[in-house]
Amino acid sequence: QVQLVESGGGLVQAGDSLRLSCAASGRTNSAYFMGWFRQAPGKEREFVAAISTGSAYLYYADSVKGRFTISRDNAKSTVYLQMNSLKPEDTAVYYCAAAPNNLGRYYYSQSRYDYWGQGTQVTVSS
Repeated sequence: QVQLVESGGGLVQAGDSLRLSCAASGRTNSAYFMGWFRQAPGKEREFVAAISTGSAYLYYADSVKGRFTISRDNAKSTVYLQMNSLKPEDTAVYYCAAAPNNLGRYYYSQSRYDYWGQGTQVTVSS
């Protein structure tokens, strides 16, 4: 079992930056493929970014490419999402998730992630 706890959310203005963290406990996250998803009010949860177990492969949604960076520190069992140039449309609850295998081309598939955090709210004002 893996428990995931997100932190770092908050209220910021457009153009600001935030760094989200996702700390894993239980089994370490070093063997897990990690992803970030978000859910805006009234919308379905969507893929944001993902990272393979050894950080060799990074995946991003088109909407955040060039602005967000995913990274991981396996020694700290933590995954990060650095969010720059934030826009009001980035407002959402952000969730991290863990999958037991490298997902490859299925990196965006929520059903393939076994563990989920409780989410952290990010609000970007215009």
